[in-house]
Amino acid sequence: MAHTPLHTFTFVSAGSRAGLLQRTAALLAKSNDALPYAVVASALLALVWPQVFSWFTPKMYAPALGFLMFAVGVNLNLSAFVEPLLVGQVCQWVIKPLIATLVALSFRPLLRMPPAVGTGLILVGCVSGAQLSNYATFLAHPEQAPLSIVLTALSTACGVVLTPLLALLLLGTRIPIDAVGMATSIAQIVLVPVTAGLACNRFVPGLVRQARPVLASASLVDTCACVGASLASNAAAARSPLGLKVLLPVLVLHGTAFVAGFQLASRTLKPSVPLARCLCLVTGMQSSLLALLLASKFFAEPLVRLPCGISVIVMTLGGFGLVLWWKGRPPALEVPQVPAAPVAAAP
Repeated sequence: MAHTPLHTFTFVSAGSRAGLLQRTAALLAKSNDALPYAVVASALLALVWPQVFSWFTPKMYAPALGFLMFAVGVNLNLSAFVEPLLVGQVCQWVIKPLIATLVALSFRPLLRMPPAVGTGLILVGCVSGAQLSNYATFLAHPEQAPLSIVLTALSTACGVVLTPLLALLLLGTRIPIDAVGMATSIAQIVLVPVTAGLACNRFVPGLVRQARPVLASASLVDTCACVGASLASNAAAARSPLGLKVLLPVLVLHGTAFVAGFQLASRTLKPSVPLARCLCLVTGMQSSLLALLLASKFFAEPLVRLPCGISVIVMTLGGFGLVLWWKGRPPALEVPQVPAAPVAAAP
């Protein structure tokens, strides 16, 4: 009987392990594909069975968001920088706060809601763009993902100054605001993790490439926990008559922002539907989890958190709903060719 040499078994075993590691890495890297479905499932679970997320305490929001910001920094590739940053920041820091203020001033008296609800609506309009918009852009038009990442990263950096400033200008006359404390909190949650991610991407690229698949899966779990816990903590209020009232102005806020971002980009920039869609997503998808964290920390009235919590699911479903709509309607205009970069899965 012929005998297979021992070294053959050793080679096959090593090859099998390498193949298993490659398949596992590929599977983990595809975690982003499941993100929209996982977020929706987490939101529904939180509203129906909020006890599932009781383990995720308010103290965990800051490190969880910090991890998501680190993931964005790791995936940020400034060599893929494209125009136009100016229009994106105007959408972020002028158009969106203006829309939020008008919606709050219009719907709060119309629907006879408490003043704290109007405060929450304005706060949603005063935070930076959601990291989840990067992934939505990547799904719709991969060549625009670098622009989305740079726009969001820049807005988070600007938010260290502009979010406290806007909150002070728009809300300070009615509710005391610790602008210095808010700026410090945003710097800790956003600026430091993003800078750390950029440093890792710059100085240890090999390690980043190996960690990226695991980072994508961890970001998915982190995002679902943040979304689910934020809704679970407001599940009773969201299902109440007041929660249903708040849903309408939140829908109007994000819907108007999506349209405004698309129209402003279409009218002021070069004719490119993918570019306009990128600005649409960046303008309409706000970091509602960050607004929720700020509402919990700096505002004593619990109802301030209600619009922020409802905004999480509205902006998520709205953004990915647009992606699905656009998938069946490719743009008619020529798309500028820009190399795509991997995108972190984050809100």
